[in-house]
Formats: sequence, structure tokens, C-alpha cells
Amino acid sequence: MRHDLVVLTVAFGYLALLFVIAAWGDRRAEQGRSLIGSPTVYALSIAVYCTAWTFYGSVGRAAQHGPSFLLIYLGPTLAMLLSPFVVRKMVRIAGAQRITSIADFISARYGKSAGLGALVALIALVGITPYIALQLKAITLSHAVLVDYPAPPALRLAAAPFWADKSFWVALVLAAFIILFGTRHLDASERHEGMVAAIAFESLVKLAAFLSVGVFTVFVLFNGPGDLLARVAATPELAGAMSLETVPGGALGWVGMLVLAFLAFLTLPRQFQVLVVENVDERHITRASWLFPLYLLAINLFVIPIALAGLLLGTGGDPDSVVLTLPLASGLDGLPLLVFIGGLSAATGMMIVETIALSTMVSNQLVMPLLLRFGRLPRATRRGLAGRLLAIRRVAIVLILLMGYLYHALVGDAYSLVTIGLVSFAAACQFAPAMLIGLYWRGANRLGAALGMTAGILLWAWTLLIPGFAQSGWLDAGFLADGPFGLDWLRPYALFGLEGWDIYTHSLLWSLTANMGLLVGVSLFTRQGPLEQTQAALFTEAMHPRLAQASLWQGQTSRGELRALLDRYLGAAATARVFADRTAEDDDQPAPAALIAHAEQALAGALGNASARVLIDSVVRGEALDLEAILGILDTTSETLEMNRRLEQKSRELAHTSEELRAANERLRELDRLKDEFVAMVSHELRTPLTSIRSFAEILRDSPDLPEDKRARFLDVVVRESQRLSRLIEEILDLARLESGRLALSPRRLDLVELARHSVEAVQRLQEERGIALDVAIEVDDAPVIGDPDRLEQVIINLLDNAGKFAADEAPRVKLCLVRHKAHYRLSVEDNGPGIAPEERERVFEKFHQIERSDDTPARGRPRGSGLGLPISRGIVAHLGGRLWVEDAPSLGGACLVMELPEAPADKETPAEPATS
Repeated sequence: MRHDLVVLTVAFGYLALLFVIAAWGDRRAEQGRSLIGSPTVYALSIAVYCTAWTFYGSVGRAAQHGPSFLLIYLGPTLAMLLSPFVVRKMVRIAGAQRITSIADFISARYGKSAGLGALVALIALVGITPYIALQLKAITLSHAVLVDYPAPPALRLAAAPFWADKSFWVALVLAAFIILFGTRHLDASERHEGMVAAIAFESLVKLAAFLSVGVFTVFVLFNGPGDLLARVAATPELAGAMSLETVPGGALGWVGMLVLAFLAFLTLPRQFQVLVVENVDERHITRASWLFPLYLLAINLFVIPIALAGLLLGTGGDPDSVVLTLPLASGLDGLPLLVFIGGLSAATGMMIVETIALSTMVSNQLVMPLLLRFGRLPRATRRGLAGRLLAIRRVAIVLILLMGYLYHALVGDAYSLVTIGLVSFAAACQFAPAMLIGLYWRGANRLGAALGMTAGILLWAWTLLIPGFAQSGWLDAGFLADGPFGLDWLRPYALFGLEGWDIYTHSLLWSLTANMGLLVGVSLFTRQGPLEQTQAALFTEAMHPRLAQASLWQGQTSRGELRALLDRYLGAAATARVFADRTAEDDDQPAPAALIAHAEQALAGALGNASARVLIDSVVRGEALDLEAILGILDTTSETLEMNRRLEQKSRELAHTSEELRAANERLRELDRLKDEFVAMVSHELRTPLTSIRSFAEILRDSPDLPEDKRARFLDVVVRESQRLSRLIEEILDLARLESGRLALSPRRLDLVELARHSVEAVQRLQEERGIALDVAIEVDDAPVIGDPDRLEQVIINLLDNAGKFAADEAPRVKLCLVRHKAHYRLSVEDNGPGIAPEERERVFEKFHQIERSDDTPARGRPRGSGLGLPISRGIVAHLGGRLWVEDAPSLGGACLVMELPEAPADKETPAEPATS
């Protein structure tokens, strides 16, 4: 048994630490050094979603219903994946209209309706009360288990007065703490930076505590997850504990729970508070969209192992308390206390944010409109109004927590933690149609939203809330089985004869069907008022940038009247911020529309949109912009955006065209340079044989007495140079035909083996005369390809001739190889010369480009070429569907020219023709 005083001391010490963190956060915010200007802090604050239900109840639900607990976290994960589209829009609207709560949000969307805001606030009060009761139950249960173990926890005697109930005093203590914690400022739209910082810290504490008990369970009580699973598998009664068959309602229950968690995550008042109202930078949503799901994964990592361990070891007691009883049963002291603090963090975090959000709704949506209507607000000073409103919020906090205690006292013991939480989830989902449909459908109107929510919450109460009181003994439970007055089609758990569903999916189906049906149906057959049309346009088109800054007022009032109104309800300091640099001399002049809109936003931040609208209407003569004006702004914005988009597109096209022109200009300059080089090279190459021909011809003409042997030698030179000239001219013509695509080819099926051997025979004698050893290595029997035999022979001879020119001076060698490579045949010609540098390997295929030998002189007896052979050869090979490139010689160490051609398609009737020249 743990000493109660120690536990209470630690608990109050922890609450004091939270208060210090909150005060520090507020002080830094006043100094302009915000603690929450971080996407990580924002993501951690969203983890207020993980309440005592997560900390204790997930293990209890896993022990009873297997993996169904995961759906409670898959829903928020899906919502956060969509947050850049949905939550970002909500944040932008809230910032533009100074939204203070989800009731204010829905009220503002439907024409700043005070009645609709009051309805949302009442639904939130009724629907969230069970959730607050859940946290009270978790705190008192965990405290009782920690103090009384191994005896059963002493929670409350049935006949004992309420002041003997620990839950009552927990509620009062938390009420005092939350009053100090969250009602120090009047403007509810101003961020509670200290609160957000404390909630982020609490998220880390509860995560660390839960992971600690998880690690202890898996690696201390058992020898790792393998040992735990093996022992579970060896226990027959636990074999199917985590199977999908244990999910209530089967596949329909699975889908229903996923939808329930998805919608509740967006509509629970506390989640709206941290997701939307407390957001300081919408860019933080991007990181939160993956960091928060990662947090959910971490905090649920050990839920199943802890649940299985509890079932296996049989620690006894409530499944919701397994997280505590496992370390307690092992005789530990420190870890159970850490777990208790983790659970306290989960519960208090939820209650702090939830009660602040609900008290704001009570103040702005319920009390303020009544005070304005009956003229009960103080008129003298800002301090009197601020004191009155803060007092209202503080009283609301106490009443909200006492309502939670009352539900816990009347019903709480009949349900598990998760069951109580799901009741509140289903209630919060009733806000989803009005909020989400209103974000994207301009036609949704106030009457449809009000009737839809009313029908939805009544069906929720009949199918979930009232049965809870019946099961607790406060109502006759007969109607659960037989229906009221014997009408079995009105049975709460089988409404209209729908049986076999789990109770939450059943309630969600009927309540949301009625809710959405009335919202859409009534909206289609009724009209919106002017202000409602205006607000609908502002919400649905909220992502238009110009609309956020648009002035929406066309009425008139003086600066003095506006200043007096703000000074009365907001005080001198806030009024000065609204008027900025305006001076008292301006008071008789008309207030501009932008100033009126700014004043309304300032009032909305403190009193809510509905009350702000009433107050502005009291001094402004005229109306806000109507729908046509709003649509005009949108049309202008759309035209401007479209024009900007087109201008940007034209600018990109012009930049692209300019880049293409620049590249084309560079290419033309390069072509011009190549043309000059080509002409010079052709001239040079043609001049050399012509000069020789002319010189020897003149000698023959002018020397009739020339000896016969010299005459024959000179004539032989003239013939050789003429042949050289012819070859050069033919190569130039071939190159021109290649580049123009007019090269005449006669491709047919042939045998590359025969063609290679024929080419070797054609050059072998010449190579021998130059002293070059020519090796042939053909590794295939035949090589069927599609090609022009004459042109391919020209290519092979050119490759052999080039290799011979650049072989080594001492013992020159050339080697021809023909091999099969996948679906191709490769013919390579290598030499044992100095090789070709990598940077030169592509340049050898440029026209007239010739590689100089290392000694800058051609090898003895090996004439230089024209520099056109390789470009022509590559062009011929490319036309035949092949490739030609240079690489290092694999065996001789010099250069290697490789030609690759695809294998000819199989043709059984037409064998490859032998290559003939």
C-alpha cells in the first residue's frame, strides 16, 4: 500500500510544475519570444487527443475487443493526412474572423447566428460531459489502485454523501487549477501560449510514462516480444484474443468506428481549440500532418503487449487499470508512480483544454447574447466588463466540472473508460455536417444546420445517452429490450429494426443520416439571408488571398462612435491597438470600412462573432457587403489570379523560348565554325592530291626525254593520287548523304561472320606489307544480321585500317573479334598502340578530326586518313539500328572500336545470305 500523502504530494507538485510552465510561456509571449512558434510544439499540443482513455482505456479495450482500439487512432491519422486541405482552410477562416471556438465557427458560417451558436454550445455541454466524467473516473480509479493495491480500489460507497467521494474533490481541485490556468485573459481568440506549452510538455510526459511501462512489460516481465507471444500462443483461451473476429460489429463496426474517430477528431471542442484557435502559423500544419500520426504510433506501440500480459498474468481487477497493476504486481514503487503521473497528464491535459473551450462557448454563445439583449452589461469601465466576463467563464468552469462529476456519479461506474469516451465522440460528430459541408457548399443554410444538429443530437441521446442511465439503474431498463410502450421499433439499440450492429455504429448511422439529410434537404428548399450568403461565400472561398483582406462593410459611423463602443467593451489599450495611429481630432470623421471590419474582429475575439455583430450593428448605419459584392470581389480576384497565372505562364514560355533561341544561336555559331573548318579541311585535303597530280603531270609534259622508269613511276603517282582524290570525293558525298538522310542502303539478311572474314582477306596483304600482325577471333558459327553488305564491309575495312595506323611502331598488332552479346552481335577491332584518351573518344567521330600520335608523326609506311571514315562508319551503323563506340582494348592494351548490330529476326525459310563483295 502506497502512502496517500506521497501520491498527493507528487500529484500537486506536478500540477504546480504545469502552472509554472504555463506562466513562463505567457511571460515569454508578452516579451515577444513565443514558446509555441514551433511546428513540433504545435504537433505535441494536438496530442491532447490522447486522454486517460488512451492511457488506460486502450489497454482495457484491447483486452476485451482485440485490435478495435486501433480505429480510434487510424481516424485522426487519416484526418491529419488531409489537414493541409481541411485544417488549413479552417485555420485561415479562424484567423480572418477571430474565431474563438467551434460554436463560434459554426455560428459565423451561418450568418453569425446567435441562436445557432447557442445550440452548438448546448450540444457541446451535454455531449462532452461524459468525456469529462471519463477523466475524473480515470484519475480517481488510478489513485485508488495505486494506494489500495492489492486490495480492490475503494472508490465510493453507494450510500456515502457526495463530500465523501474523492471524485468530487478532484473536480473542485481541477476547477481551481483550470481557473488559474486558463482564464487570465478576456480575448479568447488570443492564443493561450502558456496553456499550449504546458499541454505539449504533458504530451511528452504521458508518452514517456506509457513507453516505460511497455518496455518493462516486454523486456523485464518477459524476455522480449517473442517470449510473450510464445506464452500467449501456448495458452488456448488467449489464442484468438487479438483476432479481427473480436471487433464489435464485424466489418460494419470497423468502418463505423473509423468514421466516428475521423469526424470526432475534427469536431471535439478541445481538438478544434488546439488545431485551429491556438495555431500561430498555418505552415505548422505540414509537419504536424506526419509528426502527430508518428506520436500516435509511438504511444500505441505497447498497447497489445500490455493487454496480452495482463490477460496472461491475470493481475485481476478492471482491465482499464492493467497499466498500473502490472508494475504494482511486480512489487515496484517508482514505475507505478510514473504511470500515475502519466495518466494524470493525459486526464488533466484534456480537462484543461476542454473546459477552457466549453467555458468560452458558455460565455460567448449563451451568456453574452442574453446580457446584451437585456442590457445587463456594465457601462462604466472596461474593468467592470472584463471582470464580469471572466467571472462568467470561471463559474462556467466549475459548473462544467461538476456536471462531469454528476455524470460520473450517476452513470460512470456502469461503463468502461472507452465506452464513456465513445459516447462523447458520437455527440461531437453532430457538428461535422454543418462544419464540413459548410466549408465547401455555399448553399448550406442556418435553418438546415439547426434542424440537422437538433435531430442528430436527439437521436444520439436516445441511442446512447439515455440507455446509459437505464443501465445504471436510474431509469427502468425495460424499454431497452422492448422499446417504449412496447414499440420494439423504437428500441434504442435496434432503432427501426436495425439489429446486429455495435451500438456506436448504430447511433452514428441514424444520427448522421438525419443530421445530413435535414441540412441538405432544408437548405435546398429554403433561402439564406443576405449576411448568411455573405458569410457562406467568405467560408467556401476562404483560400482566395484578396478576400482575407477585403473590407466587408459599406455602412457608416463616425470614428468617435466606434471608438466609444470599443472602449466600453474592450478598454482603452485594445481600442488604441484597433485605431493604431488615429488621433482624437479624427473622431467626427466617418470611419472607413476597413476600420469597421477591424473593430468587429476585435470584438469577436473577446465576445464572439454573434455578439460582435450585434454591437457593430448598434452604431453602424447600413449593411455589410451583400453576396453580389462578395462575388464581385471573388470574380475580380479570380480574374486577377487567372491573369497572373497566364502572365506567369507566358513569362515561363518566353524564358523557355529565349533559352531555346540562345541555344540555337550557339548551335548556329558552332555550325558556322564547323562549316569554315569543313571547307578549309576539304580544300586542304583536295589540294594535296591535286598538287601532286599537277606537279607530276607538268614534269611529264615538260620532260619528253624523261627515262622510261621515272615516267612509269610518275604516272603511278598520278594514278594513286587520282584514286585518293576519288575516294575523298566519294567520302564527302557519303557524309553529305548521311547528314541529309539520303544515303542509299540495301539492307538484307546476311551473315556477319562471312562478311568479317571477307573484309580481313581484303586488307590482310596490305597489313602484312606494313608489318602489322592481324589476329582474328570469331567465337560464333554464324551471325545473322540485317545490313547492306557493301556498306558494312566498308565499315569493317575502315576499322581495320584505322587500327593499323595507330598500332605500336614495334611489333604492331591488330585483332578482330566477333562475339554474341545478348540479342546482338559485337564486332570489335583493337590495336596495341597508345590508345585513345577518354575525352577524345567521342571527338574521333567528328568530321576531319584526327588524333595525333604521341610522337606527332605518323608511323612509318602508314598514311594518315581524311578524318571522314569514322563519322561515315558511325552513320552507316546507326542507319542499320546498331551502335559504334570506342573503349579500351581488353587484350592488346590500345584502343578498341566496337560495332554492335541486333540479331536478325528468325526466318526459317530464308537463311542468311553469304556476304559477297
